[in-house]
This record gives sequence, C-alpha cells and structure tokens, in this order.
Amino acid sequence: MALIKSISGIRGTIGGKPGDGLSPLDVVTFAAAYGTWLKKKGHPSNSIVLGRDARISGEMVSSLVANTLIGLGWDVLDIGLSTTPTVELAVPWTKAAGGIIITASHNPAQWNALKLLNDRGEFISDQDGKDLLTLAENQDFDFADVMKLGQLTQDDSFLQQHVDHVLGLSWVNQPVIAKANFRVLVDAVNSTGGIVVPMLLKALGVQHVDVIFGEATGHFGHNPEPLPENLTEMISKMKGGNYDLGIVVDPDVDRLCFISEDGTPFGEEYTLVAVAEYVLSVKPGNTVSNLSSTRALADVTRKAGGEYFAAAVGEVNVVTKMKAVNAIIGGEGNGGVIFPESHYGRDSLVGIGLFLTHLANKGIKASELRASYPAYVISKNKIELSADLNVDLILVTVAEKYKNEKVNTIDGVKIDFPDRWVHLRKSNTEPIIRIYAEASSEAEADTLAQQIIHVIEEIAKV
Repeated sequence: MALIKSISGIRGTIGGKPGDGLSPLDVVTFAAAYGTWLKKKGHPSNSIVLGRDARISGEMVSSLVANTLIGLGWDVLDIGLSTTPTVELAVPWTKAAGGIIITASHNPAQWNALKLLNDRGEFISDQDGKDLLTLAENQDFDFADVMKLGQLTQDDSFLQQHVDHVLGLSWVNQPVIAKANFRVLVDAVNSTGGIVVPMLLKALGVQHVDVIFGEATGHFGHNPEPLPENLTEMISKMKGGNYDLGIVVDPDVDRLCFISEDGTPFGEEYTLVAVAEYVLSVKPGNTVSNLSSTRALADVTRKAGGEYFAAAVGEVNVVTKMKAVNAIIGGEGNGGVIFPESHYGRDSLVGIGLFLTHLANKGIKASELRASYPAYVISKNKIELSADLNVDLILVTVAEKYKNEKVNTIDGVKIDFPDRWVHLRKSNTEPIIRIYAEASSEAEADTLAQQIIHVIEEIAKV
C-alpha cells in the first residue's frame, strides 16, 4: 500500500491501515485540514465545490470528503462526475471559497487523491500546502455544532457549462471545425472523458465520433497514462484509415494527446506546441512550459516573435511563471494545455477546441501538421545512488562542470547545449536523480543521458 502526503494534496492506494494506504481515516483527516485551513482564510463564501472522476473509489471518497466538510460547517456543492478543469472553472463561476477534485489523475485504478484548489480555482500554493500539512499532522480541527452544520447541494450541469464555455471562446471557430467534417476516434479510458469529450465534439459540429473505453465505470481498459505503449487499441484502429484524428485524455481530463490519421502518435509533448502555434498566429506573445518539456515550444514561440520562459516542474510553478511574464499560452509537455483566456489550469476540452480550429484552418492532415514542427526526442532515465551520498552536492558539482554552457538551476540542473539539453532532478523521497535529455534523435538523446550518468557516477566516486 502507498500513501503520499505533499503540499499539493494527499494521494494513495485505497485500503490498508491508516497512514499506510489511503484509508477513510486519512481522507477525513486531510479533508478536515483543508476545510479548517480554508476557514482561516476568511473568505466571504461558505461554499466549497466538489467533483470527481469515474474511478471505482470516487463515490466513497467523495462522500467522506463532503460529509467532513459539512461537519465543519461548510456548504458543499457536489457537481458529481466531472473533470479537473471543470471543477477549476466552477469555483470562480459560483464564487466558492475553494474546491476539491477527487482524482488520482493518470494513476491506476487502485489509486485516488484529493486535488486542492483556492478561491480562484487554481492549485494551492507551496506555503498553503505546508500550512495544511501542519493542520493535518496536529489534527487541529474544530467541528461545527449541530445547528451550524453545512448543507449539501448537487448539480450535474457543469460539464455542459464547460462545453458551452469552450464554444464561447473567440479562439475556437465552431463553423470552421464543422465544415472540416472531421472523423474522430476518442479513447476516454473509462472515465469522465467518455461523457464530456463526445459532448464537446458534437457541440463543435463533429458529426462522426466513435469512442473506445467510453463507459465511465472506473474499470480502466488500459493503463490510464496516455502514453503510446498504453494506447495500442487506439493506434491499431487509427491505422485502419477510417479517422482523421484520435483524441486521448486521462481520467480527469487535464492531459490531452492526439494520434494522427495514420496511427502515428502526435506526441504528448507536441500537443502544447501545436496549440501554441495557433494561438500565437492570432496574437503573438510569451509562452511558458516546464524545464523538462520540449524545446519545440521555444522554437515556435520565437518564430512567431514571442519570448519563451521556462518554469520549475509542476503546474503551480508553470502558472506562477505565466502570470509573471503575462504568457498568452503555456503548459506542460505531458499534454497539459493552460490557456489564460479560459483559466489558469490544464484543460483538455479547451485544448481540443483550439487544436481542431488550428487543424481545420490549416486544411492538412494531422501527420502533416506534426511533420511541420522541429523534430525532437526526449529520453527519460534515472540513476540510483547510495543513501549516504549528498545528492544536492552532486547536482551543484554537475552545474559547475558545465558552467560554460547555459545552465538553469531553478529546479535541479538543466544544461542547454546549442542543439540539445539535459535536465537533472532529484527525488524528494529516494536517493535518485531523474535525467531527461532531448535531442534530434532517440539515439542522440540516449547518448547524452548516458554521458551525464557517467559524469554523475564519476562525481559519486570522489
């Protein structure tokens, strides 16, 4: 069993003893900590928005969270089966004090988690997360007496409101999309994407939509992380030539990936690149992604006359940087598109609307669009070190060794070479350094990663 408590929330496998897995007691403790922390904020609203993905434990965990918050005196607006971006939008729409999404994102079915939002519908900050963890550890809660208990309201209209919101964005051109007569195959991995993605496509005028793994049962038909090795059925069906585009989302619909008409993965790194190219063609501006994301976004941004900025890994860090540099588009290389004109959160539905508009405007095949971008490949590796080694010192030494290159140390060490880069990040829980390298071919990326691993091994011997 596993239980991970962090500044971004609580995540774990369902069952086991309290503190070992995500037990009901752990859920109640963390929900109480969040509700107590939010009370201290003194927000004028007494409402918290609650939504969940379709995973098996979702209804159980959601009920525990809702009733814990009610026990603290909060009114809970339960929007039911939903998506992470839908809850993010619902918080400011309803002027709520905060929101919780019950989802373990791309983790397998035995996992669940609580994602925590502030009153802007954005993930809580690092400091807020630390304050909340302290409350949870001390169980410093003060529950309401019987006459001051909160109320539960249920409203399942927010998925439709989200669809309407996407259509209302001036950047999404529904007539152009409808005229393109796209034939689309959707893989919704048996979660809420199976409900809302077809709703969106129909609203956009896409007449031919087929769905695999579409029933929102939570019994995921394959590993839910939208990587090519997990999408064999989708890729096989796309190779049949009956579709113009394959659309893949993860269980909480904040990661978006495409499969081209010939069955070739578009590449999750290139979801943001393609959407950014379209947005920048309408309105030039700045872009942001995290340090481990493809250089192609910087290439596309500079070509359009904008400036690219890198952020530390983590959505909250990307959002903070986007606000600081007034970015017009940003996100993460895992298929996460953040479009401030909508909201500051990864949103697959917004991404679909923008991507289909771009593809329709171009009038070319998805594979041709992908071929128009710089070709980069990322190699992902890790090196395990003995527990007595000072990992921070090793990273400092690596940075010093490559000081004549462009080095970024805001999140581990990233070394930018003229035609490739490598990013080293330490694990917070294990003596491990994760090493991501990008170059113009898989072989070159692997070679660069192995060179850096050799450097680390030599440093570790000293």
